[in-house]
Formats: sequence, structure tokens, C-alpha cells
Amino acid sequence: MTAGAVRRGSVGKRTLYFFGALGGILFGYDLGIIAGILVLLSKDWHLTPFTKGAITASLSIGAMLGAALAGRLADRLGRRYTIMAAAVIVIIGTVACMLSGGVTSMVISRGVIGLGVGCSSATVPTYLSELAPARLRGAMSALNQIFIVSGILIASLVAYWLASTGNWRGMFSGALIPAAILLIGLGFLPETPRWLLTADREPEARAVLANTHAGEDIDAEVATIREVIRIDTEEKGRIRDLWAPWVRPMLLVALILAIGQQFSGVNAINAYFPTMLVSLGFTTSTALLSAIALGVTKLLFTAWVVFVVDRWGRKPLLLLGNVVMALTLVAAGFVVLDVHDKSLLGTLTLVLLILYLAGYELGWGAVVWVMMAEVFPLRVRAAGMGVGSVVLWAATGIITGIFPTMSDPKKLGLGHSMWVFAAVNVVLFVLVLWKVPETKGRSLEQIELDLRGRVPSGTKTEV
Repeated sequence: MTAGAVRRGSVGKRTLYFFGALGGILFGYDLGIIAGILVLLSKDWHLTPFTKGAITASLSIGAMLGAALAGRLADRLGRRYTIMAAAVIVIIGTVACMLSGGVTSMVISRGVIGLGVGCSSATVPTYLSELAPARLRGAMSALNQIFIVSGILIASLVAYWLASTGNWRGMFSGALIPAAILLIGLGFLPETPRWLLTADREPEARAVLANTHAGEDIDAEVATIREVIRIDTEEKGRIRDLWAPWVRPMLLVALILAIGQQFSGVNAINAYFPTMLVSLGFTTSTALLSAIALGVTKLLFTAWVVFVVDRWGRKPLLLLGNVVMALTLVAAGFVVLDVHDKSLLGTLTLVLLILYLAGYELGWGAVVWVMMAEVFPLRVRAAGMGVGSVVLWAATGIITGIFPTMSDPKKLGLGHSMWVFAAVNVVLFVLVLWKVPETKGRSLEQIELDLRGRVPSGTKTEV
């Protein structure tokens, strides 16, 4: 047993929740703060629709790469050092953004932040789940989305507070606080028992288990972890295994969820909400204040979903979300195109977009992450979640990159763009109704058998 393993402090429920909050808040803050920054940069740098999209989408492109690399780094360096490296990358990227003097340097710097955010968002849940006793794992998973939307709300508050000074560099600096605390705090926390056992460091693993699983049978825990490691080593799923006929239905469901979450239009609204309101006649201050209302709405509905997802079911929430999003987007499109009174136009658009975000959080926010973790069988779950995460980030980059050009009055315009997203939500409603199974109250094995049953007889070749 090493001295370091013994010296590191207690890892109780509050500690796990705290670091879960830091990881989620960092993720949400970096996603949300660009909405307020763009309002100021649009004036200072005379941004075009293309450059707005490039600055916004660069974080998603970096996050896609970070998420793709996270698994390999976490296995090689350990979960703790991978998260610490991600925090350092976020800090470097944030400082670079604060020092940026033009679009090119901003795009590159935001891409660096994205690299750290993607790596962190893919590794923090793994770190927490491997440290937490079984009784806490479900709570940590459910709270992750709440932490993310909390980060978005904090970003809206910071943007509003600093808007009057025009200090967009200060808006970026807010990400340094959770990143620095995460980096420093992890220096006092242990590596996960599973990684330590994989690295043949059993005395350290036992010390950590004695700390985090007090009162439980440590020998039994070590034996269980070793058995899982053995199975994973012998039967580890590969990306190409996702194309096996019996896995394809599961992959299709995950891709519908990952792509649908972003093509529903959510991050076009999240990232450009204040900019849209300014274009409709709101002052910068009022637009940023309105973004706070949007953040509060997201937080409240996300918290509510945590309590109803296991009672109402996943599929009904997805379908209800699509209905609310489609109706509000259709109405918002008519308002933008047909209402000419500036005050009424802005107020109606604000109300409808807040209702749209409520529908999103009710259905496609937390539920997508819950279901993506449920639909893949154990053997290919890691590979499937990796592909799903990369695809989701790619879809985020596409939507945030094209929306400014798409909504330009010389192109589709804002009203017609909302109708496009409304049509996408109608298509998603049909796909969910047709292809997505209900997973409420069912074991992972039952879900797998149901999806296997959708494969035509004679094609269910094992991977």
C-alpha cells in the first residue's frame, strides 16, 4: 500500500456530488457563455454569419476529438490524471480566448477548450461511477444533466452581470474557477479501484475501497472488479462489432437519439438566443436578462424529469417533447414572419422559445443520455457510447456552425429556420414512435432481447 493512497482524504457522498457538480458546471458554462459573448463580439468585431458559426462550432469540433480520445487516455493514464489533463487544457484554452484579438485565434482557442471539455465530459462520469458505492451511482447519473444546465444558468448570470462593461474577456474567465478547483481537488483524491487493479496495484485499490466502501466486504469487491476486468479483456467490444446484425437496431436507436437531440434545434437556440432577441429589437441588457429566464426554465424542467422519468417512461417523454417543440417552433415562425410590432414580436418570441426549451428538457435533455446508456448490450456498451458521444458532438458542431448563415435574412431567415426545425421534430416523433423501445422498468438484458427480436431470423450472428 502506498503512502499516497492512504494520505488522500475521504471520498464520501458529498465529495462525489461536489466533483460531479464541478465537471458538469464546467461543461455547461463553456457551452452557455458563448451566447452572451457573441452579442458583444458581433459589435466589436463586426462578425458575419459565417464567423459567428465558426466561433460557436469550434468548441463542438474540439469536444468531438476530446471525447474520441478520452477512453484511450483514461485507460492509459488513469481516470484522475486524464481529468486533470482536461482541466489544464480548458485553462490554457480559456486564457487563449481571453487574449484573442481576432476570429482565427478565437476559433483555435475555443477548439482547445472543446478538447478539454470533451475529454472531461467523457471521463468525469466514469471516474465518479467507479468510485461511488452502488447505492450512489444512479443519483450521480441523474444529477449530471442538472449540473450541466446549472453551468449554463451560471454563464447567463455572468454574461448579464458583465454586459454593461462590454467585458467579454471577463465572461470567458469564469470557466477558470471550476477548472482550477477541479485540477487542485483531484490532486487530493485517489484513482479509481478498477483502474488500479487493471494496473496491478491491488494494495492501493484496497485502500481506496476501504475508504469509499466502508462497511462492505472489500475482498468481495476486489473479486468482483477482477472478474469484470477479466470479462472486459476477453470479450471487449470493438467499434466494428456495432455493425453486427443483432447490434444494428441498438446502434440505430442511439444514432436517432444523438443526432435528434441536436437537430431538434436546441443548441441553435441555446447559443444564439440573446443574438436572436437583439435582432428582434431587444436591448443587449434585456436580451441577456431573458437568457437567465431561459436558464432557470431549463434547470427546473431538468430537475422535474429526474423525478418522473422512471414513472412516466422514456418514450412518452421523448414524444411529448417533440410535440411541444414542434408546436412552439411553428408558432414562433409565424410570429417572426407576421408580427410587425417590435415590442409584441420580441415578447411573443421570448415566451415561445422558453416554452420550446421547456419541451426539450422535458423530453430530449436528460432522457437521451439515460437511454443511450441503456440500449447497448454490455459487450459493446463502451464502444457504442463512444460512437454516440462523438456523433452527438458532431451534430452539435453542424447545427451551431450553420445556424447563423441559415437564419440570415438573405438566406432562409429566422422564421423559416424555425419551421425547418419544427419539421425535424415531426420526423423525430415518427422515428421515436417507430424505432425507439420503451426501457422504463426493464432490465438491460430485457432491453437487449427486445432489440435482438427486431432482427430477421437467420441474421443474428454473434460478435
